[in-house]
Formats: sequence, structure tokens, C-alpha cells
Amino acid sequence: MAQEYPLLKKNFAVPGIRDIDVAIEHGNYSALKKAVTELSPDDVVDLIKTANLQGRGGAWFSAGMKWSFMPKEPDGDSVLCVNCDESEPGTFKDRALIEKDPHLCLEGAIIAAYAIRARVAYVYIRGEMTAGIKLMDEAIEQAREKGFIGKNVCGTEVEIQVHIHPGAGAYICGEETGLMESLEGKRAYPRNKPPFPAQYGAFGRPTTVNNLGTLCYVPMIVNNGAEWFTSIGYEPFPGTLIYGVSGHVNKPGNYECTMDITLRELIELAGGVRDGHEIKAVIPGGSSMPVLTADELDIRMAPDSFKPRGDVQSGLGSAGVIVMDETVSMPETLLNMMKFYVHESCGQCTPCREGCKWIHDVVERMVDGRGTSDDVDLLEQILVNVGDIDKFEFNKTICLFGVSFGWPATVMVRKFRHEFEALISKNAGGLPVVA
Repeated sequence: MAQEYPLLKKNFAVPGIRDIDVAIEHGNYSALKKAVTELSPDDVVDLIKTANLQGRGGAWFSAGMKWSFMPKEPDGDSVLCVNCDESEPGTFKDRALIEKDPHLCLEGAIIAAYAIRARVAYVYIRGEMTAGIKLMDEAIEQAREKGFIGKNVCGTEVEIQVHIHPGAGAYICGEETGLMESLEGKRAYPRNKPPFPAQYGAFGRPTTVNNLGTLCYVPMIVNNGAEWFTSIGYEPFPGTLIYGVSGHVNKPGNYECTMDITLRELIELAGGVRDGHEIKAVIPGGSSMPVLTADELDIRMAPDSFKPRGDVQSGLGSAGVIVMDETVSMPETLLNMMKFYVHESCGQCTPCREGCKWIHDVVERMVDGRGTSDDVDLLEQILVNVGDIDKFEFNKTICLFGVSFGWPATVMVRKFRHEFEALISKNAGGLPVVA
């Protein structure tokens, strides 16, 4: 049976690990000292490149490559934004990292800021994560007192300031340019690219936006080396990943594993589907990823299993695994999802703003028993105009919000068409939505 491989979770159960003295006893901030006293910013960037650390926020882009886009001689201050907004339904790893081991999170952010020559880092935390905000504030003050933050980091001439910014309570704030707009005090409308954040980011300054989960690996790589990291797990995507497993399993929670684990093994690790029931469908990477059926559970939970790298029309995304058993009505599940996306659309782009509401309204009338024989085909026609999943279209809106509801809805309608048609025939059993 598959087992966990705790790297990020290694110190979660250590008593008092939130206190900086206990954190230092367990190795925290040793990597920061090494980075600022023994390595140049370029050395750190090259190390992260060689380690093949890829972004854990869902895009899976090389972290070191992303850092290398930043100017080496910036005309003024550069900025690091740490994305801990985590508004993707089914995802809860970042919240656990901040609440369980805030000093690991903070050390990763400080080293990243040093590597990209940023004098300031903003940790953008979802506003509802009040416990995490409080803990991170305390960690920052403790680190400042120890000389790990401020004008002379670890006794060097390096200056790095770190600030908390509570999120504005919107899903779209997790999109990197929407996050920067929110950070500036504006409505979180995603920006057109170019210019890219490394050219013109927060407050008009060169900016890198990294997911919190990505940065937590940085201290380990600095201390142990790139070869150590690349030797762990699945070669194309080394290291581990925290999978958040929820829904109809016996032991929901965060499971840290290497990415050669299969979806079936991951569900077994979470105690299997709840007693007396069978798996009907699984969302593998948060609600914006298309659903998989019970006969697709042997897929490896790595980015190259899914399109565009692989063959399966879904994605690993944020690794938020949502398990649904046979009691679930897929039309009602889709309606539940669309209520969320209608509420969260920023409204800037017509295909998203209008298409989202249309999909919601068509599915709602089907669930309410008011559907017509043309409604299933109508759903697909609307969804193609948001983003055609077969052509891998994602450029009809400024950001990926459109495909974040469009592609999952398309696949759900296709794979469970019989349930939508049964609703129209008034033969549905009124099954509940997944908890």
C-alpha cells in the first residue's frame, strides 16, 4: 500500500513548532543563513532550476525559470508575492502549512525574495484564514527580532521586509494578476499579458508570484542540494505533493506523497470510500478540474498524466481530490459548483460573465424539473463558446476562470449525460450533492 513521504509535513506534530526557538532547534532558518552568507542570488536561482522544483499552485511551471525572468539590476525595488489565497474548492494544503509550520513558510519566502533581489515580500493570505494570519504575523515579528527579516538579514547587507495582506474574499484573487490588483487596493480584475509580472507587476514593479506550497521546499533544497531533491519520487516531477482528499472517504485530510502514486492508491490511503458505498466519480485537482469516473482511478497523480502533457481530459491542478460515491447526483453537483462560479466571476470578460450564468440557469431548470429535450445539447453549445476543451482553447477570456468552470462542466455533462437526460424525463431520484 502507498505511504506518505513527509517533507513539508515533517514537523507538523512537533510540540511548539510555531515558536521560533523550537523551529530553529529543528533546523529552520539554517538554509536562510546559508543562502545569504554563502550563495549569491543567481546561485540560489540556479540551484532551484537544477532541482527542477515546479510550481505547486497548479501551473507546474519551473520555479527557478520563473525567478530568472526578474531583472538582475532592478531600477528600484522588486517584489515577491506569496500566493496563499487558496480559494479553490477542495483545496486546503496552504492553510495547513501556515497553521502547522509558519516558520517553514516564512523561511521559504525570505530565501525566494533574496533570490529574485526583492526587498519586500507580501504574503497574500485568504481573509477567512484568520488563525493563519495571526500565526504568520507572530512568526514575522519573531523572525524580525532574530534578525531574519529587516535591513540586515542574518548580519549581512541584505534587506528584506515581509508583510501580511489579508485576501479580499474572492476566488479570482488567487489568479496572480488579480492578486496584484487586490494588493494595490483595487478590484481584482485580472490583467492582460504582456506585460508580464516580472516586467510590470505589483505597484508597477518587477514581481514574482509564487504559491506558498512551492516556496516551502526551497529551504530543504538549499540545505540538502538539488541532487537530493531530484532523487525523490517521480523523476519528471521530483519531490512530494500534498494532496487534499475530501468527500466520501473514511479519513479525509492532507496526504503528502510522491507523484508516482495513483489516484486509487491515494483514495485507499485516505481510508477508502465510506463504508457500504462505491465510488462514482472523483475530481482530481480542485473543482476547476474535470471529473474522472470509477474506471479511471489507476491514473498516476502527476501533471504529465493529464492534458496537454498526457491523454486524460482533466488536470492535477491544486491536487484537491474530491471523492463522490453512488449517492451523488451529478446534475445537482454541477449546479452546486455553478452557484459558486456565478458568485465568483469578476465579470470582466463576456464569455465568462454571461456563459457562467447561462450554464447555471440551464442546469437549475433541469434540476427543478423544468428542463427541455434540447437542454443537454444547449449546455455543450454554451460551453464551447467559453473554451473548447477538445481544441484545448483557453484564450477566450483574460484569465483561466472561464475554462475553470467550462471544461469541468463539459466533461461532467458528457460523462453523465444519462443523468441529465433522466432529469428531463423526470426519472431522477433526487440524489444528494457530495458533502
